[in-house]
Amino acid sequence: MTVLTPHRAEHLFHGAFADEYHFLKVICPLSLFMSERVGDSVVAFRSEQPELRSLSALEIGTGTGVTTQLILSALGEGSLISIDNAPAMMVQAETHLEEHLVSGRLRLITDDALSALYALPSESMDLVLSAYTLHNFLEGYRREVLKEILRVLKPKGWFVNGDRYGVDDPAEHLKTIQDEVRGYFRVFREINRPDLLEQWVVHLLSDESDEHRMRLTTSIDVMQSLGFGLTTVSDRHEVNTLLISRKPCL
Repeated sequence: MTVLTPHRAEHLFHGAFADEYHFLKVICPLSLFMSERVGDSVVAFRSEQPELRSLSALEIGTGTGVTTQLILSALGEGSLISIDNAPAMMVQAETHLEEHLVSGRLRLITDDALSALYALPSESMDLVLSAYTLHNFLEGYRREVLKEILRVLKPKGWFVNGDRYGVDDPAEHLKTIQDEVRGYFRVFREINRPDLLEQWVVHLLSDESDEHRMRLTTSIDVMQSLGFGLTTVSDRHEVNTLLISRKPCL
């Protein structure tokens, strides 16, 4: 029997689920919107700190490269490191992002988030960004990742996360998830892919397990306890939420 430890990196994206992850935009149209908002946050950061010419940024969870592309477009002259521990996703990202890899503005690292963060110097990143990744982490592992994000951020740096943050009221959250599952059945019936329906429902059950689920208020409380400063929440649509947290100046 496999025992899940709090700081263990899981491999949740493989096989047909990873190969056809592009269906995310079909079953969750808000996912692309949230990725766009993560990209917009880079523009907002540059406007707030115009003295920073060439930004250093880190993306946690490359996926197929959708959010990566939007971040790079907003970074201007800046550079980006993007990490993901799913080889099947990285193969797709390398194809989509070939131009940026050749230019040297982008470096892809196939590794789990915590291991990659451990390897980075303290206060080396202006921005750490992510979309739909942290909710996949075990709670203890996620807390360690957040600690490392704070360490690698420069003072006044931003952590931006567009992700699934559970509704604080359990009854309202349950209704939201039930509606989400109904949407899965409708979409996959229309495209006649019952095999993918099964995999997406199984993945959602993992997302909603006690070891993985992120509640919004609890998540912000954890970040505050770790030392993050001002945290803002915007674009809240059901569980899909943009969260921006600043590292205080010392």
